[in-house]
Amino acid sequence: MLKTVAIVGRPNVGKSALFNRLAGMNISIVHDKPGVTRDRIVAECRRGPQVFEIMDTGGIGANTDDILTDQVQIEAAIALDVADLLLFVVDVVDGITTIDQALAGELRKTSKPVILVCNKADSPKRKMGGAEFSRLGFKEQVEVSAAHGLGINELVSVVSEKLDLQAGDDEGETVELERNARPLKLAIVGRPNAGKSSIINAVLGKKRSIVSEVAGTTRDSLDIRCTINKHDYILIDTAGIRKQAKIDEPVEIFSINQAIKSIKRADLCLLVIDCAEGAKMQDRKIAQIILEEQKPCILVMNKYDLYHPYGSQKDRIEELTEKIRREFFFLSYAPIVAVSAKNAMYMDKLFKAVERVRRGAQTRIGTGELNRILSRAIANSPTSMGNSPIAFKLLYATQVNKSENSVIPVPHFVLFANRATKMQDSYLRHLEKVIRAEWPAEGVPFRMSVRGKEAKSKQGGSQRKSTRNPKAEPDELEEG
Repeated sequence: MLKTVAIVGRPNVGKSALFNRLAGMNISIVHDKPGVTRDRIVAECRRGPQVFEIMDTGGIGANTDDILTDQVQIEAAIALDVADLLLFVVDVVDGITTIDQALAGELRKTSKPVILVCNKADSPKRKMGGAEFSRLGFKEQVEVSAAHGLGINELVSVVSEKLDLQAGDDEGETVELERNARPLKLAIVGRPNAGKSSIINAVLGKKRSIVSEVAGTTRDSLDIRCTINKHDYILIDTAGIRKQAKIDEPVEIFSINQAIKSIKRADLCLLVIDCAEGAKMQDRKIAQIILEEQKPCILVMNKYDLYHPYGSQKDRIEELTEKIRREFFFLSYAPIVAVSAKNAMYMDKLFKAVERVRRGAQTRIGTGELNRILSRAIANSPTSMGNSPIAFKLLYATQVNKSENSVIPVPHFVLFANRATKMQDSYLRHLEKVIRAEWPAEGVPFRMSVRGKEAKSKQGGSQRKSTRNPKAEPDELEEG
């Protein structure tokens, strides 16, 4: 297992900026408003000779108006308990505060190694200011500027030394195995209060993400590793994606952008919908983002315990399925799974669906079979060229996977044909349905392209190659 390094300190000393610098990417939200970071956020630091996990936490000792402060303190306390090493971050500009002193007293009681990180030391004068912090009583002290990347390499060296993560030892070999492991990345997305964090907590069987009735509780996109039925996953808990007109804080704008980035980097998206309240326009807009990014998807109907609770199970499922298929017709290939995160009901069905999607995407339809299927479909559809009197002729078809090395590859069907530019998108969608009838590939989107040559012009010009990569837009699909 990777060693864990927790970043702790009072609010607004630059913990999230240091976390992002060590992670090599913007994961935690950096903002001058105290108390922005609420959950424990985990990522890997690969800057040193070996890999270790870093954990960002909410500010300890916060005295803000945030009603979630008590839960943040609990999250930070858990981080202190599970970490192998602690980075105690202080602000050289502010100097030693009473909260710093109180927190230092608590950290000196722990048996965990502690490195004092004097942040915002971005000039020689400020770096000298770190000397006053020596009276906090920590042997290891490093001056850095997380915002400017100063002193970070020295910090990583000290951390590596403390964790005894030297290249070539047995622990290093274990870390290399971890590095090469490829868990499935599941992005849990949806509008606020659909129950995304509750689903993660139900899966893990403990309160790993903060859950609240306040819309917008989750601000950062959290990567949480877990193993379920011997399969490794990274659960990406994201902020609720609200209507753009209702977004009024810069922090929330950043949160939503992070959620959209999470969709892009995920292997599979779990779109969580409050089925008791019913699908809303915002749910469909999020589904359209998933479609545009060509990401595999599962529709997760949460709060199923509140959906016509006194009806028969069969009638409830049939009615719910019919409604959701009608609302999300453009994601007709996505499995529907009804769960109750609050009561931890049917979570096993969710991960069975995840594995069905993974297994289905690993197979390929044979080239010969693909060509026979499409040839029959085209032969039975004489109007494939719309009003054109010239019949469409398929020369050859093949399947290539987008991102061959991805855990869930997205199939790309390329059709070589004459007069490619005249092929209508609606007919390509028809051919996609024909392929799915033989090879469903549950949960996985298809990409369809046509390549070919135009006929010679009347002036006797040479043939011109043409390539089409039609991609039906979600709005267009809704109208159709």
